[in-house]
Amino acid sequence: MTSVVLAAAGDDLRQRVHTAADGDLHVLPAGRLPGDPARLFEQLLDGELPEVLVIGPDAPTEQVLTLAARLDVQCPGISVLLVARPDPQLLQAAMRAGIRDLLDPASDAAEIRAALERATRAAAGRRRVLRPVEDTARYTGRVITVASPKGGVGKTTIATNLAIGLTSSAPQSTVLVDLDVQFGDVASALGLVPEYTLPDAVRGPASQDTMVLKTFLTQHPSGLYAVCGSESPAAGDSVTGEDVGRLLALLAREFRYVVVDTAPGLSEQTLAALDRASDVVMLSSMDVPGVRGLRKELDVLRELCMIPAGRHVVMNFADPKGGLSVRDVETTIGIGVDVVLPRSAAVPASTNQGVPLLESGRRDPMTKELRRLVARFAATPLVSPKRPRARHRAAS
Repeated sequence: MTSVVLAAAGDDLRQRVHTAADGDLHVLPAGRLPGDPARLFEQLLDGELPEVLVIGPDAPTEQVLTLAARLDVQCPGISVLLVARPDPQLLQAAMRAGIRDLLDPASDAAEIRAALERATRAAAGRRRVLRPVEDTARYTGRVITVASPKGGVGKTTIATNLAIGLTSSAPQSTVLVDLDVQFGDVASALGLVPEYTLPDAVRGPASQDTMVLKTFLTQHPSGLYAVCGSESPAAGDSVTGEDVGRLLALLAREFRYVVVDTAPGLSEQTLAALDRASDVVMLSSMDVPGVRGLRKELDVLRELCMIPAGRHVVMNFADPKGGLSVRDVETTIGIGVDVVLPRSAAVPASTNQGVPLLESGRRDPMTKELRRLVARFAATPLVSPKRPRARHRAAS
């Protein structure tokens, strides 16, 4: 039995679970149970996700059900056990949220051990079904859409650094899609000169066969793959929402992470990407127009039921002299802010050189926060590059 995590439990239950797990137990600090799996597990030192999460009776039922439902979508290889007095109404709600089993708070170590063993077998079985190859990773085929209501807030910077960071965590397993169909500049941000672009990837045999599609991808020296933006706005306009949905579905079968950089607003293509997303990074600049725009976009997406379980709110260009606090932002948009990225003089140089900050190895407060963002998705800890990579932009 391996990798058991316990949350929201008192000392007595902690001791019984510790005994039942033969000491192979990580206990999360006391406090409010977060609704986001990434935030829950970012406290794990080794970066490895558990096979079983045991939630004690100290957590409010509503929070437990929200977290369990999101885990069922984002991390289906984890079994959740809830310690609570069973009643028919709770049992039904727990089953709908994907909770594997209910344990009576009075259960002894032997009963807990039996439940852990059942949960571990169930977790292993689900991982085999999800990925019947040698890589039984917990995170498989996550589509992470980076979206914002306004332009100029750093979507491409965030998307490229997120993709580079995930590539460091899972080499050869990440693809970045430039979905700003008219003016996408992922290729420029990564210093790439692509042979094929987005319209090529959604047409002909590439739209039906993943083996063919892979030949239309551009590979970055880091091991990241990219579907680069079109060469002209007219060519990009030919890409439909249906094309986007089909492309992301194909890529999700072949890659562990599919990061999508979108155009500002809610275009047909962006809505298609949100429809396919397992996670959305909602991005805004930390100013009044940006925050109000984000609130409006969130309202629209709620009405359309298009906010996935994995929702990550990121504020960019944070400046203590700007007059807005994180609390002000959270009050305005009605939800919590997950990552705050400071204004950084290193970003323009990084963009102009075509070398993302997480690839450059540069020490900067922005780099530190970008790593926090990547850690919300990465299955293993990131390793900082020992030296900056050589520039790889081809001569024009």
